[in-house]
Amino acid sequence: MDKIEIAKDLLEKIGMPTAQQSTLCCLTLLAMANVKKDGTFQDATNDWIRIHDVISFIDKEYGVIYAENSRETFRKQAMHHFRTAAIIEDNGKATNSPNYRYRLTDEFLRVIQSITEPDGTCLCEDNDFELQSFINRHQSLKDIYASKKQMQKMPVKINNQDFTFSPGKHNQLQKAIIEEFAPRFAPNSECLYVGDTTEKDLVKNVEKLKELGFEITLHDKMPDVVLYREDKDWIYFVESVTSVGPMDPKRIVEIGQMTGNVSSGMIFVTAFLDFKTFKKFSESLAWETEVWIADMPDHMIHLNGDKFLGPRTVSE
Repeated sequence: MDKIEIAKDLLEKIGMPTAQQSTLCCLTLLAMANVKKDGTFQDATNDWIRIHDVISFIDKEYGVIYAENSRETFRKQAMHHFRTAAIIEDNGKATNSPNYRYRLTDEFLRVIQSITEPDGTCLCEDNDFELQSFINRHQSLKDIYASKKQMQKMPVKINNQDFTFSPGKHNQLQKAIIEEFAPRFAPNSECLYVGDTTEKDLVKNVEKLKELGFEITLHDKMPDVVLYREDKDWIYFVESVTSVGPMDPKRIVEIGQMTGNVSSGMIFVTAFLDFKTFKKFSESLAWETEVWIADMPDHMIHLNGDKFLGPRTVSE
């Protein structure tokens, strides 16, 4: 097993994400430890060095050439993550200072120095004292990033059950549809379908959809949110639009193809986060559909005026 493979094995054992087990990251770790191709891990050091020094070491000792202008790549792919994982530390200078330096932490230096290579075999074993001490004292970077990702998720209650949406404008709008639109304009409705940007069918009540007459194939693209109001026997098809996909005539035809046997009343809604996005799509919206804007949750725009034509009382 060569030095790069050993470095990769070590990074994997301490729970670094796959992206931080790349050849660039492995070579960076070897350079930080001053472990030469023909040297030993027991002789590793943790002197303060610059990214320029890392690039020069990799070229000289391992014959891999990285351009000098790739320093930002090293910073983003290796240094930032290594520091978060407590592998390295910086000297506290301003990042644009010529005196800015990194080094291995004393603790991780001991981990590296505990690696032995009899007959070319890495003895960076799971029961190694220094390695296990490090793992026990530090949360793995995989777990740190997973926790941050979980914290970013948006909680949402669907059909009285707790779910989470992945972060993003599309899911932010879907959350508003369920929590703001539905209580106002589809009271006591049941959510039969809603997807997530990372989990396509977060909620999908196939049994109820079939009972209502839906014909769904693997190729059908469901509307973003489908609500059913049993007391009125109404189905709401709601598209969450932040960049694409309003209720245009083509979309109405597509939904019609999967609802040919549906006898319930059907309501087609395009939801937008704000009025600016609505104006962008206003000319493409189909007649006989509705518009709901999250910024103005108490109001609807009806593109079916014949149902609402008539005198109104204007209150002062």
